[in-house]
Amino acid sequence: MKNADTEKRVCPRCGQAYSGRPALSRKDNRTLVCEDCGTRDALESIGIGREEQDLILAAIHRYCGKHGQN
Repeated sequence: MKNADTEKRVCPRCGQAYSGRPALSRKDNRTLVCEDCGTRDALESIGIGREEQDLILAAIHRYCGKHGQN
C-alpha cells in the first residue's frame, strides 16, 4: 500500500506535480490541492495579494529547501 505522504499527485488548481500531504481548498472545502495553493488560499482569505503571496511562498521555499513549486 502506498503511503499518502509519498504518493505523487497533480494539483487541480496550478497543475504542478507534488507529493506530501495535500491541503484542503478553502474555496470549496472538498478539493485537495498542493501546499502552495493551500497557502495561497489562506493568504487570500486575509486579503494578501498575489505579489505578496509570491514573496511569502519564496521565503517558505528558501527556508524549507523546496524548489520548483509555483
